[in-house]
Amino acid sequence: MGADSGSIQDDSTRMKAWLATRLDTRSVASFVPGPGIARLNLMFDIAKLREALTVCLSRAHYQGNMQAEGFAALPLTRRPGVAEVSENDLSGRYWLRPDDSYEEVPREEYVDEAAYSEFDPMFAGTYFEEVYHALSQRFTIGRLRVLSKGLYNCNSWHRDPEPRLHIPVVTNPGSLFIVNHHVTHLPADGSVYFTDTRGYHTALNGGETQRVHIVAALPDGRI
Repeated sequence: MGADSGSIQDDSTRMKAWLATRLDTRSVASFVPGPGIARLNLMFDIAKLREALTVCLSRAHYQGNMQAEGFAALPLTRRPGVAEVSENDLSGRYWLRPDDSYEEVPREEYVDEAAYSEFDPMFAGTYFEEVYHALSQRFTIGRLRVLSKGLYNCNSWHRDPEPRLHIPVVTNPGSLFIVNHHVTHLPADGSVYFTDTRGYHTALNGGETQRVHIVAALPDGRI
């Protein structure tokens, strides 16, 4: 393949500039807001969050048929009086482009987020119940779940019908959240993060330890 001298010189000049640049390797271990990802003023006690996680997991186990693939869920809310949990309850409608046709397709059935209005009495008295009430005082929330992601693991690249709140409980600097073109770490310091998951997004755990978030759906933002 031929190339004119101007193109060669331009590529050579740009390469020298790139090689001379030193990228920032510190800020990637902190939160950097961007389009579709923001931090709220609301804060929780991280020590109490972790204690509640231990207590809740002593009362119930993670659920879901994707646990071998690194995705597990522990529902904290339910439809009033409905104790049974289906696979669709744990996940729900999303869209993705699964192949090289680049055509978007829907997966799974819609979930009526607003119907999950009862905090599961199995977890009554835990700090997670306080989290539920604090969120409910501020926003209409749908399903409230504890989501676990195994090490060296990534979700699909997809979009959801509504935005989500994320409260990291256990994390590591290699755990990242991506919405469209913006990527950032979400530190587990008690912060609450708005993630506009109506855009294409994924969560990945590139670290050597488990990553656990509390995730609340925001049905008022449904597409």
